[in-house]
Order: sequence, then structure tokens, then C-alpha cells
Amino acid sequence: MLSSFQLRPYLAQYTINPQNEILAGLTTALALVPEVVAFALLAHISPLVGIGSAFVICLITSIFGGRPGMISGAAGSVAVVIVSLVVQHGPEYLFAAVLLMGLLQVAVGVLRFGKFIRLVPQPVVYGFVNGLALIIFMAQLEQFKTRDAAGTEQWLTGPALGLMLGLVALTMAIVYVLPKLTKAVPASLTAIVVVSALVIGGGLETKSVGDIASIAGGLPALHLPQVPLTWATLILLFPYALIMALVGLTESLLTLTVVDEMTDTRGRGNQDCVAQGLANIASGLTGGMGGCAMIGQTMVNLESRGRGRLSGVVAAVALALFVVAGSSLIEQLPLAALVGVMFMVVIGTFEWASLRILRRMPLTDVLVMLLVTLVTAISQNLALAVLLGVVVSALAFAWENAKRIRARKFVDAAGTKHYEIYGPLFFGSVQAFTDKFDVAQDPAEVVIDFRDSRVADMSGIEALNKLTERYQRVGKILHLRHLSPDCRQLLHKAGALIEVNILEDPEYRVATEAG
Repeated sequence: MLSSFQLRPYLAQYTINPQNEILAGLTTALALVPEVVAFALLAHISPLVGIGSAFVICLITSIFGGRPGMISGAAGSVAVVIVSLVVQHGPEYLFAAVLLMGLLQVAVGVLRFGKFIRLVPQPVVYGFVNGLALIIFMAQLEQFKTRDAAGTEQWLTGPALGLMLGLVALTMAIVYVLPKLTKAVPASLTAIVVVSALVIGGGLETKSVGDIASIAGGLPALHLPQVPLTWATLILLFPYALIMALVGLTESLLTLTVVDEMTDTRGRGNQDCVAQGLANIASGLTGGMGGCAMIGQTMVNLESRGRGRLSGVVAAVALALFVVAGSSLIEQLPLAALVGVMFMVVIGTFEWASLRILRRMPLTDVLVMLLVTLVTAISQNLALAVLLGVVVSALAFAWENAKRIRARKFVDAAGTKHYEIYGPLFFGSVQAFTDKFDVAQDPAEVVIDFRDSRVADMSGIEALNKLTERYQRVGKILHLRHLSPDCRQLLHKAGALIEVNILEDPEYRVATEAG
């Protein structure tokens, strides 16, 4: 059983201020509407489907185990993946793919694979966050466009552009200044209310939420995907479902990491995987699109002092009320107010510290961060960006370690030559390791001492095998000394692939990190 002292950090994330949570949830719901509508249109589905999905996903993740303070909904990163599926096969196939996506995410959480997010290096996290900040920024630029009578999209100009920019600047100023005066109410909510009152009360002509799409409608209802239950359908849907699941979990788990750092608390990655999966299963069964954690709306929630699950529940309920009863009012909200809030989110999300420490970061880390940022911003494929970052970081790490393998050589009184190896023996260092031996000139007996080294993989085992064969061909004996238990296990698994002489040394005690 956990003591009260041990429970305190866990319970701290659930300690909430109801007033803060309710106001934060309302603010977050307002920030969700234009984003979710835009993502739905991007995926070629009805805006109401997007809002209904956001309601279901946000509600379920908030209640059933998602990270407290983190907001989930119908995300753009998932919408990008599903465009071709919807265009080619229709929305019913999308609903089935979302259902399968949820099942895969639950499996990841149950199998406790969420812990692998720890393998993501800090430069990749920096690049991910900065890339998402750029995505959020570029998404807001769409609100500065309009359509003419012929339906052609063009940028706002003249007084319309001036008014839009002025209202955005006013919103940003309120969000920036108000917290310095009072923290009684969220600055973002205050800014939205003030700017909306100014626009509606003053009769100012500017773009509103209603100009994107109507959000009037009803709540999501049970809707089983109308697709053939055949292997052909499964083969068609599985690639989409797998990519959506990976993209969703990548964004959710990295957002969880960012929230952990901001709130100085720790979420549970595997629990969040299960919660995201259950939410997407429910979304698929109610005719919805897939979703995951939304870092922009999460930042709005945190900036508004939403720390517990209640803020997420309030945001979900508010979305439902907007659709059922308040659509006429919500559609009048000026987009400039919501754009201003999201611009402040961009400023708060971007890791400015990553720019300040560029000169102190290794060149490889700088390149990885820039690579992930660019791939995230350009392709909006978060899973691909993070995977590339991890692969490049791993290759760079392997290269650096490959250069560290060294050998100290000496001949003892009995005429036996010793090679004391320093550094890991693995696929990257095999060539450098092999080049250190002078088989032709060495004496009849040779000892390789691994006290300060480790045989890390099968490439290292194969290198030992080939080295042994080279010495055997010239009638010389090779011995291995100070192999750690895990190294011996590798040799044992290799079985008949390799035959080496291991010198026993019962007095030697290998450290856990040695090999």
C-alpha cells in the first residue's frame, strides 16, 4: 500500500479549483470550435461530425483516464491522414477505420508500449513542439482569406484586413496584459468576450464563426459503420487505422510530456493510450472522425488554469450546448478573437529556449531539431517527423560511440599478448575493433579483455567469430576474458555460430552497465 507521502504527488494533479476549471473549460470550448470545423472540412466531412467527434473524444478522455489538464479532440494531424480514404470510399469507411484505430490504441496501452515515448530525445521534442506551433500559426492564416462571388479564395485587403488585424491585436493585448492586473478570470475568455461584444454591439463587419460553417444540430448518436464485414474491408482499412493510431498516440504522448514539464506533475502514458483508444472507439461508433490530444487547445486550457479533469468535461459539455442550444450566438463570434487567442498559444507553445541554447547544443542535436520542425510543419505527419528524428538521433549516437572503441596492448611475462578493450562493441564499431588486431604478428596465445567494454549485439558476436577464425587459421589461440553475464548470454544464444574460449574469472564482478 502507498503511504500518504507517496500518494501526495499522484493526488496533486487531481486537486482542482472548480471555478478555474469551469472557466478554463468554457474558454477551451470556444477555441475548439473553429479548429475542429476547419479540420472536418479538411477531411471532406460535415463540420457537425467534427464537433460531435470533439465532444465524444474530449468527454471520454477527461472521464476515463486521459492526462488531467490535457484536451483531446478531432485533430488536424489525424484529419490529414484520412482525406484519401473519405474521398475514395466515403465517410462510412472512415467511421470503421476510426473504430479500428481505437482498438489498436487500447492494445498499445494494455501492452504497456506507451513507455517507449521515453526513447524520444529532447531535440526531437523541441522540434515536435516548434513544428506544431508553426502548424497552429499557419492554420490561423486561413482566417485572413475570403471568397468572392465566384467562389475564388483570396486574401483580405483594405479596411477588412485592417479591422481583422486590429481585432487580433486587441485580443492579444488583452491576453498579455490582463494576467498582470488580475487572475480572477482567464485572460483568453475575457479577450473573446470583450472583442465579441465590441464587434456584435458595434455592428462591425468582420469574419465570424458562422462564415466557416453552421454548427447547429444535435448530439452524436449510435451509428454502426455501414461497411462490408469482409477481409477485403479489413485489408483496406488497416493501413489507415494503423497510421492514425500511431499519429494520434505520438501527438498525445508528446503533448503529455510537454504538460508534465509545464505543470511539474507526471501523467501516465499507458493509461492515456487506453483512454485515447476508448474515445476513438466511441467516436467510430457514433459516426465520428478520429482524434487525439490537441496541443493548442491544451495550452489554452493550461493558460486558463485548467489542471484537472473537470475542465475537459466542461469543454465537452460546452461544445454540446453550442451545437444544441447556442449555435446562433457562437456563430456570431468574430474569428479575429479566436485567432488572437491562438496566436498567443503559438507564442506560448514555441520552445524559445531551444533558440537560446542553439550555440550550446551539439550540431547533430541542432540538425535533428530543425529536421523534425520542418517535417512536422511541412508534411503535418507527426509520426513521420518524430520517427525521422529518433532514427537520426540514434544513428548519430551510434556513430559517436563507434569512434570511442580503443585497445590497450601489452605482452605479459609468459609471452601472451593482451588486448584491453575500451568502449562498446556493436554494429557501428565492428570495423574499428577488427582493425586493432595484428593476427600475423601476434604470439601463439592472445587474450581480449572486456573489463571496460561490452559486446552489445549480434554484429559484435559475428566480429568475434571471424576474429577467432582468423587466429585459428594461423594456429593461434584466442581467449576472451571478463565477459559480463549478458554478453555470455549473447554467445550462448549464438550457439553453433561461434566457438570461442572464455577465460573464467570467479573473482571478477561486472558492473550492471559493463559488458
